[in-house]
Amino acid sequence: MIKSEYKVIGVMSGTSLDGIDLVYAKFEKKAKWHFDILVAETYNYDNTWRENLKKLVSYSHHQLDKTDNDYTEYLAHVINRFIEKNKITEIDAVCSHGHTALHRPESRLTYQIGNKPFLANLIGNVVVCDFRVQDVELGGQGAPLVPIGDKLLFSEYDFCLNLGGFANISTDIDNERIAYDICPANIVLNHYMKFLEEEYDDDGIEASKGNINTFLLESLNGLKFYESTHPKSLGLEWVASEVFPLIDSFKIDLQDILRTFVEHIAIQISKEINKKNNASVLVSGGGVYNGFLIKRLESLTHNKIVIPSKNIIEFKEALIFAFLGVLKLRNEVNTLKSVTGAIKDHSSGVVYPS
Repeated sequence: MIKSEYKVIGVMSGTSLDGIDLVYAKFEKKAKWHFDILVAETYNYDNTWRENLKKLVSYSHHQLDKTDNDYTEYLAHVINRFIEKNKITEIDAVCSHGHTALHRPESRLTYQIGNKPFLANLIGNVVVCDFRVQDVELGGQGAPLVPIGDKLLFSEYDFCLNLGGFANISTDIDNERIAYDICPANIVLNHYMKFLEEEYDDDGIEASKGNINTFLLESLNGLKFYESTHPKSLGLEWVASEVFPLIDSFKIDLQDILRTFVEHIAIQISKEINKKNNASVLVSGGGVYNGFLIKRLESLTHNKIVIPSKNIIEFKEALIFAFLGVLKLRNEVNTLKSVTGAIKDHSSGVVYPS
């Protein structure tokens, strides 16, 4: 049934492996869409799950299928805890991204674990999930999917920039939404922070102590990915095969690696946002808390960098996946061909009844 108001839970797990983000939000359709985040929390992964998720790209089909089942059960447990803790009673649907295990759109392959049909039974609610598969089958990249939410929920900004495992951006050009991955971000910085037995570089302090290695910086900026035009997306496999071996081949101090990669991120992002003048750039994702990265980005652009509320910084992706589920329930377009390169706009995702 098409309604004007929905209360849904959005569930998101990103490549930076911080944890599972959950949002309980209300969406209301008037002249335009309005939203209100009612509750938002992150459930951190324990070391066992974090290590399992890191290894997904190397798993056999059997290992992947077992992990998928286990992760679906784990996800149900987390969602149920969230519902019980916050005494949530009105739920139109739980809208879940799952966690990306494989993403090879050029081979018409994308696989997100945690989207098994029995998830709906375990949580006793309608589930909308598996948002990427249909787009890849239609010739698209299957990513990014957030831009429809940027367009309909955050239209007052010229750019929406997400600093998560990867830096990605969306914007309107000639009244058409485009979006694409820019470069790796936290997925690389966090990887090297593990050698200091830290999960991330708090405020970019370690990077700020290092020096730029100009030869590494030139090599990173010269990677072929940066020559291609949108639509384009990145995955862990590309980082593992192209970025880590390149960085490690230089055998430089860890702080210099961090400093050089922060500069690389800032350069690649500034190249994109400087394509417009006097623009406002809404920045979200965990990378916002890397103050050193934000300062480097601000130094390379004259455009306005906007840091929103904590809930938007940390939960914007979960919020938008909740919104993608609402659009799917209404059978409305939630995936744009101008963004993914698919043959048509479409309403993506699978709906499992409770």
